[in-house]
Amino acid sequence: MTLDKRLGQRFLPYGANYLDWPDMQELRDAIERGVLFRYQTETESVASRLERRAAERLGAGHVLAVHNCTEALRLALISTRPRAGDLVHIPAVTFVAVAGAVLSSGLIPVMVDVDDSLSMDASLLPPGTQRVIVAHMEGTVAPLPDGVPYVIEDAAQALGATFPDGRHAGTRGYAGAFSFHHNKVLTSGEGGLLTTDNRAAWETMRCYHDHGSARVPGHYPTWNQDAYYGENLVTSEEVAAIQYQQFRHLDDVLGGLERHYAIAVEALACRADMKVLPRAAGDVKTSVRLRWDSRALRDAAVSAFTQRGIANWTLDKYLLPAHPVTTSRRSLYADGFPWNLAPDKPLALSRDGFARTRDLLDRTLCVPLSPELPENDQIHAVRILRKTLESV
Repeated sequence: MTLDKRLGQRFLPYGANYLDWPDMQELRDAIERGVLFRYQTETESVASRLERRAAERLGAGHVLAVHNCTEALRLALISTRPRAGDLVHIPAVTFVAVAGAVLSSGLIPVMVDVDDSLSMDASLLPPGTQRVIVAHMEGTVAPLPDGVPYVIEDAAQALGATFPDGRHAGTRGYAGAFSFHHNKVLTSGEGGLLTTDNRAAWETMRCYHDHGSARVPGHYPTWNQDAYYGENLVTSEEVAAIQYQQFRHLDDVLGGLERHYAIAVEALACRADMKVLPRAAGDVKTSVRLRWDSRALRDAAVSAFTQRGIANWTLDKYLLPAHPVTTSRRSLYADGFPWNLAPDKPLALSRDGFARTRDLLDRTLCVPLSPELPENDQIHAVRILRKTLESV
């Protein structure tokens, strides 16, 4: 298969391209033991090993493995002991799962406009804000607001990203949530991690994610007299084993993305009607973001890339103020919960009704990078990209 053909087929070539049977010792061990439930074994489970490895790699105090990042966000919110109907301020530009996590926790999302980097504009937050979810979209490290008691970092797309002070995204706020969905930095198809430096919060999260129990590995769950209810959000051994294998290649993925991004930036800064959006040193370079002078030019580039078989995506779908989940306020509960608890005031904060943000999204196009390719192949891939751009 030619390189050109492979580039067209690999839409999100990150951690999935490092999955390799000879490298799956943890998965083989779990299957050979015949125990796939993390709390069934009396020895250290693969899930516990994963949590320890992630804590060491990220510099996190405590880590909990769960089914997915949405559950991690919910656990973080619930552990703050909110009242039903409390407000949670979230970015206006992010995946709808963030709003879903808030609503399914019985809370109300308030959408906050973003800056030119598409990160939450913290200057719009009102005094007394209690809970904020900050999204590090597409590996871009977003600043965290000051003076907010519960800042939850959605680092689903930013595993391995770092703040200017060297600390990892997902470890500076009250809690951090990570994803192992297929199109993330590392993958197990689905899966998530929750991080926090707050021991008491971690204990609450750990109990809630296992029916509210005080679990002792290798034994049936027990409940303290003051136990509260919970859910079953416990990860499995086989999923944790794949994630453990993926962590072995985190530096390979990050390094390959960094190299491909540098090649692309140098080669694509060639048009007056388009610019490559800059990435900070600590960002995970999952894609090259191209911002055009007009929506028509952006759409022409989408058409050219698609015809050439070059993977690409736009960001319009991330505008939550236009998403049916937030605009329709529908609920499966007969009384409309939790929307029925929403205050009688706007649940969006923007200086211009999101007009500037809509314009930015309309003119932005993303092209994924390929960390697994050797440098010469990355150079060739960028040449194909530049040649296609010349036709727009």
